[in-house]
Amino acid sequence: MIEFNNVSKLYQNSQTWALSDISFQINPGEFVFIVGSSGAGKSTITKLITGEESATEGEVIVNGISVGALTVKELPFFRRSIGMVFQDFRLLSSMNVFENVAFALRVRGARMSEIKRVVPNALAMVGLSDKMTAKPSELSGGEQQRVALARAMVNNPPLLVADEPTGNLDPQMSRHITSLMEEINSRGTTVVVITHDREIVNEFRKRVIEIDTGYVVRDEFHSGY
Repeated sequence: MIEFNNVSKLYQNSQTWALSDISFQINPGEFVFIVGSSGAGKSTITKLITGEESATEGEVIVNGISVGALTVKELPFFRRSIGMVFQDFRLLSSMNVFENVAFALRVRGARMSEIKRVVPNALAMVGLSDKMTAKPSELSGGEQQRVALARAMVNNPPLLVADEPTGNLDPQMSRHITSLMEEINSRGTTVVVITHDREIVNEFRKRVIEIDTGYVVRDEFHSGY
């Protein structure tokens, strides 16, 4: 599902390696926390998975595709195989909840009949069937993140990548969001959560890959932070 093979990353405006010769593999159906302090290299891993950045050395393979070999035209199609959730939600303020989730379907040219069928199911999955006409500004942070999660999953991608998904949430809602991702994982979706939330990692005890100053320093199953 995801392979990092001797991957290093040096940004053009920096003399410090963001990642240094890291290798790991995440298999289909796994739930993995990638942890580390600020500046450890976690966000760089996210950008390499999605093709936002390219490795300076080594190879990143996602869903059998060498990400660094993709052309600019190929990247949007590749990214449709990845559901993304971010700390800042990234909802469109001018659209209501239904329209925000539907946007991910419209991008790939889905018909209205499919949108009307699939979007309510995605919102029911995250417990927001009663918020379809609400605007993001009318929702709590936890509700906005649940909308973002529904949007990420509406195309049924094989891979969900969540970058600090609980960073703006209180502990109770953080557990709820992580439980929803655990449920999604139980249905067969591979889930990768980039986080520094120690409480969540310690409570859910999944596989943990720890990054420190660009190096993988720990890779353990059923582990805490």
